[in-house]
Amino acid sequence: MSLILENIDQVIGGATHISGVNLELQPGSFNVLLGRTLAGKTTLMRLMAGLDAPARGRILMNGEDVTGRSVRKRNVSMVYQQFINYPTLTVYDNIASPLRLAKVATAEIDRRVREVAEMLHIEHLLDRLPLELSGGQQQRTAMGRALAKDADVVLFDEPLVNLDYKLREEFRDELRSVFSERNCIAVYATTEPGEALALGGNTAVLHEGRLVQYGRTEDVYHRPRDILAAELFSEPPINIVKWVVSGGEVTFDKTLHFPINDDLRGLAPGEYRFGVRASHISLLPRAESDIELKMTVDLAEISGSETFLHVHNDLYHMTAHLEGVHEFRDDAPVTLYFPTHKIYAFDHEGAVVHIPSHLGGV
Repeated sequence: MSLILENIDQVIGGATHISGVNLELQPGSFNVLLGRTLAGKTTLMRLMAGLDAPARGRILMNGEDVTGRSVRKRNVSMVYQQFINYPTLTVYDNIASPLRLAKVATAEIDRRVREVAEMLHIEHLLDRLPLELSGGQQQRTAMGRALAKDADVVLFDEPLVNLDYKLREEFRDELRSVFSERNCIAVYATTEPGEALALGGNTAVLHEGRLVQYGRTEDVYHRPRDILAAELFSEPPINIVKWVVSGGEVTFDKTLHFPINDDLRGLAPGEYRFGVRASHISLLPRAESDIELKMTVDLAEISGSETFLHVHNDLYHMTAHLEGVHEFRDDAPVTLYFPTHKIYAFDHEGAVVHIPSHLGGV
């Protein structure tokens, strides 16, 4: 079962929510919709499900035009942010409910419910009511109902956003395992680039209702098509600095410059916007080609075992994503190291004109 969206527009209340989206999802694929809030992820999923009809364009399932076909006539399941379970039904009956509506044989219902419950590690909870479950167990129940239906397309609209970090990690691992054994199309919406990388598969980057880039997740991350794709698939956003290439060197302020290395030698003289990911900036040099930056601390934002260090000088602001907990005083001087071999270059239009050859890590 393939899913193809052709020239899809969606207009709601006179406002355009989706514009000119073309997307083809292959059977057995796991696909992530990555974008900020209001990027159009939920709107696009509602169109895939048949909950809404597009203002323009076609939706094809396995080559058949289903644009005007309602959700009831499509073999689609959807899991939402909130735990949507029937409170008076047991876990078993919640998972079985769509199968009973479809008049599946009792023996087959029992087989599917127990198979899915075991897959999601809730087989010991089948006799309990939703209010007797933890948040993670309730979400597993909702997910089990979607999976038991054996749908051609399973849609996940930010299903882990209300769970704590540890549960989210567990669910991601389970999702990858579950869908590696199924031939359906899975579509998972998230605002978090790290979650998209953790899930793998393919990623469609969305922005203001437009499809910015689609492909294998690692390819989209390491090889962004333009500056917008690079910024959207980075958390924090990729650092962007205006640099000038001339006379065999690169200059990005009045005093700081370095010779063009082999990686950048193909760039013609001129001004570019160069980008480097926050995780590639460090407190100590990692390579001989790293350059030293004298900066001033704006804020050291500690998050778990990581520190996001926001700094500036007279010309630009930057953010470094550092492993470990680091304490810095506001307005204190700090020296950072910038990897010249991991630089992206974008032209005046924002198109990528150079991708670093050293793409390891995140």
